[in-house]
Amino acid sequence: MLKARGYVCANYGKWHLGHHPKFLPTRHGFDDYFGLPYSNDMWPSHPTDPFPDLPLMEKEKVLATNPDQSKLTTWYTERAVDFIERNKDRPFLLYMAHAMPHVPLHVSDKFKGKSKRGLYGDVIMELDWSVGEILAALKTHSLDEQTLVVFTSDNGPWLSYGNHAGSAGPLREGKATSWEGGVRLPCIMRWPTHIPAGTVCREPAMTIDLLPTIAKLAGAELPSHKIDGLDIWPLMANERGAKCPHDALYFYWAKELQAVRSGRWKLHFPHSYSTITAAGNNGKPGTASNAATPLVLYDLEEDGGETTNVADMHSEVVKRLKELADKAREDLGDSALHLDGSGVRRPGRK
Repeated sequence: MLKARGYVCANYGKWHLGHHPKFLPTRHGFDDYFGLPYSNDMWPSHPTDPFPDLPLMEKEKVLATNPDQSKLTTWYTERAVDFIERNKDRPFLLYMAHAMPHVPLHVSDKFKGKSKRGLYGDVIMELDWSVGEILAALKTHSLDEQTLVVFTSDNGPWLSYGNHAGSAGPLREGKATSWEGGVRLPCIMRWPTHIPAGTVCREPAMTIDLLPTIAKLAGAELPSHKIDGLDIWPLMANERGAKCPHDALYFYWAKELQAVRSGRWKLHFPHSYSTITAAGNNGKPGTASNAATPLVLYDLEEDGGETTNVADMHSEVVKRLKELADKAREDLGDSALHLDGSGVRRPGRK
């Protein structure tokens, strides 16, 4: 999309779409690629489920297998800084997908043992250094005022890993659930000439919204096929009265629609989920048990921790969110529902 507008594009880090050539970044618009085509725990040293050798790739060539992961953050950062220097005179897209702090945790010698939070804290310090190096490169080449920087994550903390995981703070549960601890993430955006400093946006949005927003900013054409993201530039620019452009945001686990959010309201449909019973330690996962929720409604403005079900007090809200969910099911399906003999959809079970 951006190459058609004259951008040079690079991806350094995790790709997780596989190593076969047709799936690599270089076949999907990126001029340069260096990183892991999988998650960094998909290697022979996995604590519970060993994988084949993990390749480190440059463009479409395997440079090494099972690389020294303590060097990954440094390598990715060096590549990013070099890319900025080489392309400072033309528009570019730099997509950085750090392996850390996904387990297994690794850190370079320059940050090892430096934090008060053990290995996890050391890893976060190195990521902070990495961001600083990239921002410094932008400033060195007088690009920091005209470059949009987006810093975010893909999911909440993997709580099973205990001291090698982060914290969701007051939010409920973590990664691999549809509770807020699994899906609500930090997001910081910086563009000094366009985004007012120090502003906070409390409207919900999703990473699917970045593509159409960037397309608008770059004057690029969107794909011809249907996409789910919407332009969120009014939110990013802190325009007065700007609201989330989505009627609803949908939370699927595989093919099961587990929750729907509209504005301040979030409705969970009956579903099971995994909850941690004992956290792991030093890279080993802990134990979990199955839990289940009935149909529940939460007011996220008043109850971000999803503790108090207010469905009985807001029946009209429940009805509206159910109707929005039905629209999603018509489009994407829902494995938790099936047809009974009369053709009526009934909740299914896992």
